[in-house]
Amino acid sequence: MSLKLVSLMLCVFGITSGEFVIAGILPDVADDLDVSIPSAGLLVTAYAIGMIVGGPVLTALTARYPRKPLLVALMVIVVVGNLASALAPVYWVLFLARVVTALITATFFANAVVIAVSTAPEGRQASTVSKLAFGMNLSMMLGAPLGTFIGNNFGWRATFGVIAAVCLAGLLMVLPFVPDVASTTPGTSAVTELRVFRSREVRLAIVITGVANMGLLMVFTYFAPLLTDVSGFADGAVAVLLVVYGVGAAVGNFVGGWLSDRALMPSQVGLLGLLTAALLAAWAVSDSTAAAAVMVFLIGALGFSVIPGMQTRVLNTASSAPTLAIAVNASAYQVAAALAGWLGGLVIDGPGLRPVYLAAAAVTVCGILVSCYAWHRDRISVAAASRHKTEETSPA
Repeated sequence: MSLKLVSLMLCVFGITSGEFVIAGILPDVADDLDVSIPSAGLLVTAYAIGMIVGGPVLTALTARYPRKPLLVALMVIVVVGNLASALAPVYWVLFLARVVTALITATFFANAVVIAVSTAPEGRQASTVSKLAFGMNLSMMLGAPLGTFIGNNFGWRATFGVIAAVCLAGLLMVLPFVPDVASTTPGTSAVTELRVFRSREVRLAIVITGVANMGLLMVFTYFAPLLTDVSGFADGAVAVLLVVYGVGAAVGNFVGGWLSDRALMPSQVGLLGLLTAALLAAWAVSDSTAAAAVMVFLIGALGFSVIPGMQTRVLNTASSAPTLAIAVNASAYQVAAALAGWLGGLVIDGPGLRPVYLAAAAVTVCGILVSCYAWHRDRISVAAASRHKTEETSPA
């Protein structure tokens, strides 16, 4: 793996660890700043809203700037934001620091993806995205658990201090190792960038991300009660099983990237079909602890196997404004997470906890249908282009 990718991956690891770790140190934050748990929970909501709203807006406004200086500036903000979180004397300062950090997350990731893909060998775009996304996998497997351990033993402020140090290390690696890639459309206005969403293919690619991931996010949101109340695991086993899930996600991420480079839409449809089967199997065997543990790994692997292909499809369809499209795609993922939590709650209040697996499988089927429709449109476009080329080259 090149030092360019390692640098960007370390930055992604630091940023996403800062996003995920708050859940593990939430009670400590609430006690220290003398706020209620629900008020402290708003830090999570604020981060999600910052990504949903701020990502596309900031990306559109910075589209004209060279990518490397922009990445450096964004990482400086991340470092300062995490330091401000560590030193926050009162709740509202921490809240503001979290919002500011969230605003730049999607923009950084979008620019990092475009830089990595634009300098990747031909035919290796999806696997390159998977390597970059491995930083996110690591934040789930190592970043959040280690951050929680640091917070529980040395205080929650130490957690944000360490995250700031990791982000600073990523920034120092970006300076020498990441190439200076020009903006796709230098001098372009934000309004011009927004025109990319006139394309039905771009809109379809983003819809696929939202719909196809919602089932996985529904299960992930309620993993703890599903594992303890349905499968019979002890509360202490949940953290270990989440690491198992993270390992599965890392494996699936790399395998999915490799498959997507070879057959983008066929692999996406096939992997979503396997994810649906895994969710149905999880429902069927959820009363067995051993089988449920295996399904945690498989669901993580299959759920994350589709992400590199989805990101690559957005890039392929939005060549005129890829950074903005990736940022909006990240916002679609956050919206899907919010809707997944709400829909899963409705299922729990109605049929109960175990049927969450069935509801997740049903939503994933909807993602398969949208993917098949997009694949069908691709094949029609390719056939039309082939006919047009034949007509141009045939003698009059």
